[in-house]
Amino acid sequence: MSTIVETKDGVMTIRFDRQEKKNAMTAAMYAAAADAVDRAADDEVRALLFLGREDFSAGNDIADFLAAGAMQAAIEDLPVVRFLRRLVACEKPVIAGVNGVAVGIGTTLLLHCDGVVAGASARFALPFVPLGLVPEAGSSMLLPLTIGRNRASWLLLSGERFGADEARAMGLLSEIVPDGELEERARAMAAQLAALPPNAMRATKRLIRGVDAGALAAAMDAEFAAFGEAMRSEEARSAFMRFLSRR
Repeated sequence: MSTIVETKDGVMTIRFDRQEKKNAMTAAMYAAAADAVDRAADDEVRALLFLGREDFSAGNDIADFLAAGAMQAAIEDLPVVRFLRRLVACEKPVIAGVNGVAVGIGTTLLLHCDGVVAGASARFALPFVPLGLVPEAGSSMLLPLTIGRNRASWLLLSGERFGADEARAMGLLSEIVPDGELEERARAMAAQLAALPPNAMRATKRLIRGVDAGALAAAMDAEFAAFGEAMRSEEARSAFMRFLSRR
């Protein structure tokens, strides 16, 4: 399954644990993460923490995508869609600790977090267009709101990589720490929020989302529709084959 879930002292840790593939996400990993976020509604869970290993996530596993028939499936049936919808609806605070590569969903997931700490060597990319796809996870709306329309357009269209310092300067990260201190700091951040009054936390998250909640839902629906159409295109299939042939 390659997604490890454990809860301790009010913090549910969801760890992507497929380091041999740089935590490239499979359907099973998304399903396990979605189930975990569902369980986070329990009162014992006061905060969520996403971690990887040496890498956070290299994005979707293209080979698994093809083997699972994702290009023919109805978009709402995909585990990644269920995971993203659960994450957006989560009322508990969400922290992420990012080491190594954070590609595609490894970056867009961060837009839904309440605090993100990265190791100094972390590297980010949003290579949707180079793969014949379109942005997901509400990033077509959230990324311009976070870093500005011009910079967001360039990163989403080009798929260009960027480092931790640039991510921090753009507002994607709360802080940067030495790589070896990443997990300790991420756990401390999650514990700090888990110790705060839960009702006030929930209400404040709701207020922060505010009027953007409806717009975000609409943006994600539009993205999912466009993503499903793109996945069925010859353009995406050709891009996937080129990607796999380089491995």
